[in-house]
Amino acid sequence: MAETLKKGSRVTGAAREKLAADLKKKYDSGASIRALAEETGRSYGFVHRMLSESGVTLRGRGGATRGKKTAAS
Repeated sequence: MAETLKKGSRVTGAAREKLAADLKKKYDSGASIRALAEETGRSYGFVHRMLSESGVTLRGRGGATRGKKTAAS
């Protein structure tokens, strides 16, 4: 679906819902917002907004966390 969209074209209705579902699935699988933006030819802000509208809990900055650090004392 994403490949057929023209850059900068308005996405509405069923196409928007499908795109949001696709982005949500990929984001939940571990893809970054930047990677999704590049893949779809859309801006970071557009992808971020689509994910927010579809109810995704956005991850914090910095990628995967490495667990709690232990105190060095």
